[in-house]
Amino acid sequence: MQPSFLHLASLILAASSVSARTVLSAIAVNGVEQGHGVAVRVPTSTLSAITDVASNDVICNTNFIQPMSNVVASVPAGGVVAAEFHHTSAGYTGPDPADPLDPEEKGPVLAYLAAIPDATQAGVTGLQWFKIFEEGLNTTTHQWGSDLLFINKGYVNTTIPSCVKAGQYLLRVEYISLIQAAQYPGAQLFMSCAQIEVTEGGDATPETVSFPGAYTPTSVVTDLYNISSYTAPGPAVFTC
Repeated sequence: MQPSFLHLASLILAASSVSARTVLSAIAVNGVEQGHGVAVRVPTSTLSAITDVASNDVICNTNFIQPMSNVVASVPAGGVVAAEFHHTSAGYTGPDPADPLDPEEKGPVLAYLAAIPDATQAGVTGLQWFKIFEEGLNTTTHQWGSDLLFINKGYVNTTIPSCVKAGQYLLRVEYISLIQAAQYPGAQLFMSCAQIEVTEGGDATPETVSFPGAYTPTSVVTDLYNISSYTAPGPAVFTC
């Protein structure tokens, strides 16, 4: 018996969902690796995609590997935190053509900061976030943030603005897969949060947004195959 068209379509979508999966599981500070799962809230690989932008899961993801790290990584203001994504929550486990994500996947890579009293605290609702990094669609090279993520073997370099106040923060780094985003819900959001303490900071007070709330359903709807330009969801990138 031949499979129906709808059955084939469902298999294709399921395969795409599996290929899209990517997990933030480690960071490096100014080139120094902190270690797998250190100072990062690592979601499991099977439940790491968020599609409901109104859910609290859009903050730092959910279903974290236990116990979560109790480490807070020290980062000087102006320093670079490299977020490391891989295809599974175990990190890089060997050659994989879909590591850190399938190269056919397309979408932006974004990063946000939120001040927090204790970066290891369990509760993350009610925080105020500002965007510090965005790599969407380069209309000259036709490369997406996802293309650079693949080329850079899963590393995303985010610079902590030199003028932000010293203190503890969550660094939320996110990849949004647009392969199924022509309607809502369809975009797949892959994010997690690193736990950092900024030292030697300034006195900037960036404008902030809330998660959930920063994204609306329409802001993540994108017909990937019928666009000539792209505007990433959320606010503009904060600069000093």
